[in-house]
Amino acid sequence: MENKMKSKVWFITGASRGFGRVWAEAALERGDRVAATARNADSLAGLREKYGESVLTLELDVTKPGQAGAAITQAHAHFGRLDIVLNNAGYSLVGTIEEASAEDVKAMYETNIFGALAVIQAALPLLRKQGGGHILGISSNLGHVTLPVIGYYCSSKWAFEAIHESLALEVKDFGVKVTIVEPGAYATEFGSQDSLKFAAGMEIYSDFKTQFFARLRDIERGDPKATPQALFQIVDIENPPLRFNLGSQNLPWVRTAYEERLALWEKWDAVSSSAQGVIK
Repeated sequence: MENKMKSKVWFITGASRGFGRVWAEAALERGDRVAATARNADSLAGLREKYGESVLTLELDVTKPGQAGAAITQAHAHFGRLDIVLNNAGYSLVGTIEEASAEDVKAMYETNIFGALAVIQAALPLLRKQGGGHILGISSNLGHVTLPVIGYYCSSKWAFEAIHESLALEVKDFGVKVTIVEPGAYATEFGSQDSLKFAAGMEIYSDFKTQFFARLRDIERGDPKATPQALFQIVDIENPPLRFNLGSQNLPWVRTAYEERLALWEKWDAVSSSAQGVIK
């Protein structure tokens, strides 16, 4: 892979903790410049103190589209360009399909989907004008497979994947690249109370959820600090992939899921084809 080592300018949402914080610090350490955003700008004070003028810290609640536009504009004006726009902000709704209310689901989509869209739509005119850029959408291996109890979170990632796949086709001719980054299980703060919201529980699902959470506790989690060099290879290469698995656990799980889907479609293909009909 041919790497381009020219200094880059990043715009990162959800930079106060987790992957956002790890990647912001790693980019700054290698000499890049970063517009780091979070709902509470005070949570980014450590970046300002350590990296000085290389970092611009901004308050951004992605559920407020006006803030997204203002932050993108300010970051672009401050650094003169934006090379990488990284949508990392998001959280998981915990609850079975029956338990979660429509309001719960809408609130999660406001962050996970509409928040990302607000950033993308604000950034695209500037990326086109400057002749290109790279949009990174932080999805999940759960953008291809699902788990119970966090099904609505999985659904937001499936939607996230579809949006970015369409986006990649729409903006390619403008020199804008798109990569969907799909992390597996990592030991970030994503499992903390700030990254989880719980639907009101129903007693009938209590035992099921207890067993589910017990299985989750046994999952091997990766080290977030091991990820920056892999991410840098993606942003430094001339032709980055549309999708990129982050971690070693994703591909076996996703491969099995797609093999099962293909086998099921093949099994029912004769019946499916019989429903096509012919219009004369």
